Amino acid sequence: MVKVQWYPGHMEKARREMTEKLKAVDMIIEVRDARIPAASTNPMLNQMAQGKPRLIILSKTDMADPVMTEKWEKALRSDTCECMALDVLNDPRCKKKIVAASLQLMEERRQKQRARGIKPRAVRAMAAGIPNVGKSTMINRVAGRKSAKTEDRPGVTRSLTWIHADPDLELLDTPGVLWPKFDDEKTGSLLAALGSINDNILDRKMIAMDTIRIVQELYPGLLEGIYESGEVNPNGMLKAICSRRGLVLAGGEADTKRAADLFLHELRKGRLGKLTLEKPDDETEENMSE
Repeated sequence: MVKVQWYPGHMEKARREMTEKLKAVDMIIEVRDARIPAASTNPMLNQMAQGKPRLIILSKTDMADPVMTEKWEKALRSDTCECMALDVLNDPRCKKKIVAASLQLMEERRQKQRARGIKPRAVRAMAAGIPNVGKSTMINRVAGRKSAKTEDRPGVTRSLTWIHADPDLELLDTPGVLWPKFDDEKTGSLLAALGSINDNILDRKMIAMDTIRIVQELYPGLLEGIYESGEVNPNGMLKAICSRRGLVLAGGEADTKRAADLFLHELRKGRLGKLTLEKPDDETEENMSE
């Protein structure tokens, strides 16, 4: 696995601001990529969250393996954490589901307020997530307008902003924040493969080969069928892509760098099928939902 790291200065500033603002929120809505539910959570969020209730939204479900998504939903639920898979871009009931789930998580507290004769105010939730998981798209769907800037690249949101999304739900939009050091090289490679890290700092060929190996382990024969190749070696697969797509340099040499870029593009756009690149296990369940 290639070693990947990306933690620009604005992320550290955002982390400090998020820690301070958490005092003013009731709960956290964390958006993760359904294709990499473990890799796409920031472990620092567990430290910052101070035990607040959390709603995990697995986004980009239109590109994820539905069987694995259902398993991840179950794995990530706990007494203080709800998890739901949503196609935040296309589901017409997206807002209704998120507002209802947020109110349900806060129902015990709201009941206590009613018992004291206090009318519950709107739930205040921090919307959090690493870069490029669909957090801003989720906010815009709940708000019913383009309140948060969205682009298909990491690092677009740079400041914290309150958004009155619904009479029952206020959202604090936060920048996509990674963490200073990835626990293992596979996490960094997966984040890079799906666009959560600035492409300009990456060896995209190495990232592509790492990801080809992961896809082959989880979905044997899939890539061989798509690219009409008998190759199982990742570099050989890139050469097969060159042959299949006509990617050659002067003199007829295979342009494996272009093949790597093409593979990553097709993976990110869901053109290789509905894929999930991580499986839940006992250790993941314990660590990811705390």
